[in-house]
Amino acid sequence: MGRTVKATPYLLVLPALVLFAAIVIVPLVMTVALSFHDWGQYKGIEPVFILKNWREVLEDSYYWEVFGRTFRIAALVTVLSAVFGAPEAYILNRMKSPWRGLFLLVILGPLLISVVARTLGWALLFGGNSGLVNKGLMAAGLISAPIPFMFTETGMVVALTHVLMPYMVLAVWAALQRLEPQIENAAVALGAGPLTTLRRIVLPQAMPGILSGAIIVFSLAASAFATPAIIGGRRLKVASTLAYDEFLNTLNWPLGATVAVILLVVLATAVIVANRLVERRYAQVFG
Repeated sequence: MGRTVKATPYLLVLPALVLFAAIVIVPLVMTVALSFHDWGQYKGIEPVFILKNWREVLEDSYYWEVFGRTFRIAALVTVLSAVFGAPEAYILNRMKSPWRGLFLLVILGPLLISVVARTLGWALLFGGNSGLVNKGLMAAGLISAPIPFMFTETGMVVALTHVLMPYMVLAVWAALQRLEPQIENAAVALGAGPLTTLRRIVLPQAMPGILSGAIIVFSLAASAFATPAIIGGRRLKVASTLAYDEFLNTLNWPLGATVAVILLVVLATAVIVANRLVERRYAQVFG
């Protein structure tokens, strides 16, 4: 009887584990194995163990440039999401009903729309030198000449920031739920200025949420496909679009698998390291 009770949790979780292994673990293992296969234009894929694909990716400066662009864009999107998303979360946390629910719907609204539709909307707004964005900036006197957004890293950063900022807002807002507003009022009553209260009270409480949101935003930005493909085009490649082209255009599946595996390894390492920082920060702030 005792053994049956102890085995029950494992039996209950077994179907989920089998499903996880079937749709995640097995494809990953097959992708890793595929990256060590050979490929030729006329002979196709040969199931032999070689390191040619890995040497080609690691030794060719073109692939370094693509990965550098990928993580540079992801880092910029993460920073911008934190800069604009954290204040939004703080304001949202201080709102009262029904305004909080209304503005939460406004923030989450973009997530209800397809990422392709949102990106196509940005493509229309950018619209080359005569797009609405450039017209608005020039009318406001902020720029004297049109800024190229389409097929540039700038356009990709702007579009990805809009797409992913809700994740940062939600992460920071969840962390700020533990912040008691009376603590800020007590700090002000004791003579602390707004900047001191923000730096000593609010920011330490929000930092775990900012770090958690940064993990999500960076991972999604580095692995995004639709937005870089539409805004960046075929010439300005990132890791995801490069792997897509290798799989479906050149049909060099082993090389595409190598690019995908390297992207996965880098992102997994970044997430693990950042998660350690988040756990340490939570322990320091919330004990």
